Amino acid sequence: MAASPSTPGPYRSRRTKADLLGGSGARQRTTPHSHIGQASSLRGKRVLVTGGAGFIGSNLVDMLLDLGCEQVVVLDSMAQGHAQNLVRATLTDRLRLVEGDLRNPMIVRDAVAGVDTVFHQASPRATDCITNPRDAIEVMACATFDLLEECVRANVRKVVVASSALVYGAPDTFPTAERHPPYASRSLYGAAKSFTEGLLRVFNDSYGTDYVTLRYFDVYGPRMAVEGRGTGTLITWIDRLAAGEPPVIFGRSLDTIDALHVEDIARANILAAQSSATDVTLNIGSGKETSMLALAQLLCRVMGRPDLEPVCWEDASAIPVTRRWADVRAARRMIGFEPTVPLATGLSRLVDWWRGEQPVQKRFALG
Repeated sequence: MAASPSTPGPYRSRRTKADLLGGSGARQRTTPHSHIGQASSLRGKRVLVTGGAGFIGSNLVDMLLDLGCEQVVVLDSMAQGHAQNLVRATLTDRLRLVEGDLRNPMIVRDAVAGVDTVFHQASPRATDCITNPRDAIEVMACATFDLLEECVRANVRKVVVASSALVYGAPDTFPTAERHPPYASRSLYGAAKSFTEGLLRVFNDSYGTDYVTLRYFDVYGPRMAVEGRGTGTLITWIDRLAAGEPPVIFGRSLDTIDALHVEDIARANILAAQSSATDVTLNIGSGKETSMLALAQLLCRVMGRPDLEPVCWEDASAIPVTRRWADVRAARRMIGFEPTVPLATGLSRLVDWWRGEQPVQKRFALG
């Protein structure tokens, strides 16, 4: 990130004539991609993960610590995050947990100070945007603006920000590439993510903010929430299968998702941080389309119950997006991203984690 005054000044365009004539505006460099390993450029660095006690954030924290970061600062309000998700991370002396609200400017300033890279994962769930829309906008728009101002003030090297495939709404081309218009979302969550992407472009022009935005598709894996469409139904299905009952599909059985294991999502964040890519938004998915029926049938086999046939409860009005399939060629080209966890393997890991969590959940219920 370019050097800046202690307080960001008025916005000013940094576009040159060459930029204006260059087409897409994304600054794409063709230097070799950095890959995760012992030579990671993040090794020995101090980084910040907002929402770091949540599902994706905590998996990212574990991976950053494994890479050898000097310190990983986690800023989380614990509204959705859980201390239990950071148990592994706390086994090191390189985790600093800041329990506080992203909307508190003093807490944010303290968390950002001295960090090399910021991974902005903090966000309410899409369902929370419906029940508490004002809080959602305060976090996703206003607090994100404040966070970016602090990144400018602290001269943070790079910011990697979580966006979502929900910005596309119901897309009309498949696989869906980043050039698809991101203006068809009918959800507050998708609209707020679109705003965040625009905000980052403004900060890049005004202050030279080095950033990559990642549009996540359907993420699943250990520590995931037990709610939502698509992969969000997996825990409910696992509960039913463990009880000898078939999984229930709410919606059309041939509706599709692009399911990606959380390990691959965490790795994509690190690749983005290490890469020379900047001022760009990338799809992060498996690049494969899976129907809800195929997903349920595969889970039945993984849990040793292929005899149980999924039940479909059709309600088309409840499912505004019936097809999701990511074009991930840009992520492959710009940050070297390739999905590594096959769906069957990922589901098996999810089931293993769920089984390990059952004694813990029973202890919480009794205590």
